[in-house]
Amino acid sequence: MQKQENVLTYTVTFEPDPGGGFVAFVPILPGCMSQGENFEEARDNIKDAIAGYLAVLKEDGDRIPVESPDRVSAI
Repeated sequence: MQKQENVLTYTVTFEPDPGGGFVAFVPILPGCMSQGENFEEARDNIKDAIAGYLAVLKEDGDRIPVESPDRVSAI
């Protein structure tokens, strides 16, 4: 029997950085942010940041935040 994996979706906000590139943050995960020299790099980096953030929550036995499906939109 295969283990079923839950897939969580989070809203990510991207803002242009005045110094160049983009800053990305996840409103429902306080302090979870990253950046990149371009949009694609910022997107990849925030995915890694989210994974790390959730891993720490899991290790610490803390609740994993779940967004309401009606608040999620995709690009």
